[in-house]
Order: sequence, then C-alpha cells, then structure tokens
Amino acid sequence: MRKADPKQMCLRELCFQAVRKHFAALGIQPVLDLPAPLIKELLPYLTICQLDELQPPLNQRGISTYSGWIGVLDDMFGPKHVVDFHTEEEAKHEVMRKLFTLVFYGFSNHFVKRNITNLDTPSFLWAAAKCIRHFLLVPGIHKSLQSLTDERRPLLSLLEERIESVGISQSIDLSKRKSQTDLYVLHRLLDHGVAKKLTVHVQCPVVLAWLLHGRGSQCVSPELTNLMHSKTASASGDGASCSPDLQTGTSGDQDDEVTPCKRSKLDSVCVEEEESGKGNFTLDPQLLCQTFTPCDGLSGACPWGQIHCLEIRECGPDSLRVLNRALPTFFCLRSLTLHSFSTLVDLDVLDLSRALGKLSKSSRSSLTDLSISVLPYTELMEILLDASPKVTSLHVEIQTVMWGPRFLLHHSRTDESDMSELPLQKLTVKVGDLQTDLHFITSVLRRSPHLTSFHVSGVRLPIGSSQSQLLNTLSELRVNDCRLLERCSNKEESLRQLVCALKTLPSLHTLSLAQNRLAKNVSVLVELFSGGSPSSVRRLDISSNFIQPADLLEFAERLRTHRPPHRLTLDLRKNPGDRDPDTWNAAMKRLRPFCVLLVEGWISTDTMADHISNM
Repeated sequence: MRKADPKQMCLRELCFQAVRKHFAALGIQPVLDLPAPLIKELLPYLTICQLDELQPPLNQRGISTYSGWIGVLDDMFGPKHVVDFHTEEEAKHEVMRKLFTLVFYGFSNHFVKRNITNLDTPSFLWAAAKCIRHFLLVPGIHKSLQSLTDERRPLLSLLEERIESVGISQSIDLSKRKSQTDLYVLHRLLDHGVAKKLTVHVQCPVVLAWLLHGRGSQCVSPELTNLMHSKTASASGDGASCSPDLQTGTSGDQDDEVTPCKRSKLDSVCVEEEESGKGNFTLDPQLLCQTFTPCDGLSGACPWGQIHCLEIRECGPDSLRVLNRALPTFFCLRSLTLHSFSTLVDLDVLDLSRALGKLSKSSRSSLTDLSISVLPYTELMEILLDASPKVTSLHVEIQTVMWGPRFLLHHSRTDESDMSELPLQKLTVKVGDLQTDLHFITSVLRRSPHLTSFHVSGVRLPIGSSQSQLLNTLSELRVNDCRLLERCSNKEESLRQLVCALKTLPSLHTLSLAQNRLAKNVSVLVELFSGGSPSSVRRLDISSNFIQPADLLEFAERLRTHRPPHRLTLDLRKNPGDRDPDTWNAAMKRLRPFCVLLVEGWISTDTMADHISNM
C-alpha cells in the first residue's frame, strides 16, 4: 500500500498501481502470466483481498506471497516493528487476525482509514474469516452482531466451522433483550461450532455461569442453579425460569416448550419494554437457536459443546466462586488460566485447591495446564500442585502480602505429599519479592524429574545462594529480570560460572536472560559455544540488557571466532543501539551470516524506555 508522489513514480510503479486499481477488470491470469521476478515486485502493491486471491495459483507456480503479507504488516506497524513470522501463512494469519475485529465492529486506525475501501467489503470479511481462529465478541455493538443473524448469516456459518477460540471483551447485561444476540452468537460458536477455548476478559459471574453450564460441568450446584434461575426469571419478567431444565443442561420436554418468537417480533419489541427488562425473552441456548434460526433447517435439540481451555482475565472472588462450584465435574477441561489484577485472597485460593482436588479424584479429569496469578504467598504453589497431581504445566505469579493472617497455618500437609513425584514438564514462576527463599522452588524441582522447561522471573537470590540450585536437565530456560549480577563483586566471573553450568545441559536449546543488565559483560555468553562441547542453544534472548553498540560489536567479533553449531536466533530488542548507529550496524553485519536477528527501533531520548532498559 505504498504512497508516493505520482510525479516521482517510475513507469513500473505506475503500472503496479494500475494493476491494483483495475485488478477486477484484468483478472488473475494476466498477473500469473508475468515473469516471476516481476510478480514478486508487484506483491507489495496489491490489496489484501488480491493477495488472498492470488496466493493459491502463485503457490502452484512455486511463488510465495510472503513478501506481500510482510509488506502489509510493515504498512500497519511501521518498518521498525519486529516481524517474527517465517512463512506466508503465519504472516497472512497475523494480518487477518489484526484486521478482522477492527473491520467487523467498525473500529478504525490509520491503516484501516487509508484502506477502508478495500477492507469494508464482504470479500475481505469472508477471506479473513477463512484464516482466523479466534473470535472476539464485543457486547454492545449490536448492529455488527445482529448482522450475523441477517445479511451476514453465511459469515456466521463460516465462523462456526473455523473459530477455535472465543473471547468476551466486556460484560453482557442479561436483563437486556438485545443480549440475546450476543448469547446466540456464542451458542452457535461454542455449541454448533468447533470452538473449545473460551477467554472471559471481565468480571461477570452470571455470564460465566451461563457459559460454563452444560459445556463442561455435568452437575451444577444448587447455588449456581439458583443464580441462573433468579437472573432469567428477572429477565423474563414473570417470575418463571426461561430454561425448563437448567440443572441438567437440557431443554426439557420439547412438547412443553413455549413457541419461540419469530425474528419480526424480536426486532419490533418496543424500547420501553427492553429498557425495563420486562420483555418476554429467553436465555436458554436451545430456545435461542429456534428464535434466531427458524429458516436454517436446524431441527431437533441443539448439541452442547465442551470447553477444553478456559481463561478468566479478571478473576475476582465472585467469578472464582462460580468456577469452584463447577470444577468438580468439569471433566473435559484441559487448561485453566486465572488472572487477577489484585492479589487473590488466600481463602479463595484454598477453596480453589479443594475444588481442583475433587476434580483430580476422577479418572475422567483432563486438566494438565494450570496458570494462576496473583498468589498471595509462595507456599500456595505446592498446595495447588498437590491438589492437581495430573498437571504437567504450571505458571504462577506471586506477590507476597505482608499484612493480614495466613490461613495456610491451618492447612495440614503430609510427608507423603511433600515427597511425592510430580509429572511437571513445564514450570514458570514469577515473583515480586525483594528477596526470595529458594526453598519453595527447589522443593518443586526435586519432585519434578520430568521437567524440561523452567522459566523463573523476578527472583532475587539471597546472599550465599547458588544459581545452580535452579538448574535441571532442561530444554528451555528463562531467567528474566533476576538481577543476576547485581550483588556480584566480579560480574564477569559470575556470569562465566553461569555459562559453565549451562554448558552442562546438553538438551538446552532455548535460553532467555532478558532484563538482567548484562551490559558490557554480554561477550562472556560467547563462551557457551567455545571449547570441545559447545552448547546446543539455538535461541538466545538478551533483550533489555542495556547492551551498547560497542559491547555488541565485541560480542559479534568473539562469536565469529566461536560460531554456534546451529544457526542462532538472537533477540536484541530494547537495547540502545541508536547511541552509535554505525557501530551497531557494523555489529549486525557481522552477526547476520550465522544469526537470525530480532531487533526493533529504539529511541534512547525516550526517558521512560531508557529507564526500563536500565532496570
């Protein structure tokens, strides 16, 4: 989507612009008949829909559209934006993922405004819907969602076939009649479609109860049933439940169901009735489907989908209580992510561990991935692991609360649970303490003989502690923001000791040392690849380490002497390369023959960015 002064454009560029403008009249074949080098030059000038249309026949000719999709990304984010996509499908998916939500809901940015003629079309939405795998539902934008039940009904059918993950950006007001559209779209994607992953970005326990009901937990507690009944009764305005059989997750006897409203009646409901919440409408997915799809040929009872991956981004106490009630029979759940912007209350976490414990007692339990933040203290990590003995991947963030009682004192643990083997394969621990007792981490490591990936961030080692306590036979190691050299009198020698320890891990292929202020000591890392037993690390992240151009040049010169046995992916982002661009570029030139470099623009005059780099 290049922009240029027509007076300064050469004839070739004018032709490229003309092909873009008159593509529909030209057709595909004249483009395919061009020489391959000319086609590759043309690609960055084409629209997204034109690239999508040309990709299959070009691939048959052995020509990739990768440069075209990368050109779109550069136009969207600028040439200094890091593009870490290695295939045309990856780059294409990123373009479609970024733009579909903006165009569908009528949002805008500079790129969309400049290309709105080519983007706000049925052909673009159709092309994007064939690529994307995640759909973000934004309640309140009724016109866009309503279109999926009217003129864009085929688009909803396509999304139903393709979407694997659904997100909900804000709360849905179940007392409003318009919310039926939101619930219907969710029903189509989660129950009729293939979506198995659900992300809820808001604290909305009633909607969470609606989402979980029938899609995971087989037995809904009386409290949850009452919650749903009271809300649906309020919405229907007559004191009766809209769902004949919410507790079992079925719609009851079909002969007893009320006749669903036709769409004409749904659309003609008066504003006063809607705003008062007294409209006669249903929240039951089965009845919703009959209400919105009387002509789609859908007959009989609707299927009930399953949620395999659940992520709650604002997990407050109310949402956690709804989840805890559902967990004991949530047998299809494989991955659970809970994030709270404030530290969770320890009693709520203990209730969660008890619910997880009940789930784990069933042989039907599928939960293997668990991510929770923010825990109030470190001991809760092992309690959660003991309650979930099938978990193979754990991610926890811990921010110690310095006030209030610790109810953990009343939680007894046996010697057997302290020593039992854990099936953990991947462990990520982020800590916000000024100083960390390593006992709680090393205890888990000793119990995890199958661990292959260990990521620790924010840990501040006490004086006298050894970094070797944190190492095991790993394939991936991330030691981010741990101030590795902060208390070392001889920083270079301390880093050399760490390198020596890392070289003893023959299976290690990914190493991240981001945000540790390695600075001028970065060249010590070259010793990873020196000697008779060089490290097998293939990806090295040294971003945000205040590495100045002269330091990188020395690193590059030494790395040329001790080249890695494999092509090395080197992450250099957020380092002040602009302080001496010539030296920085000279270092980059020396590294490129044997490194894949991940870099981005850096402006040292931005004091906040510079401060972060120095942290």
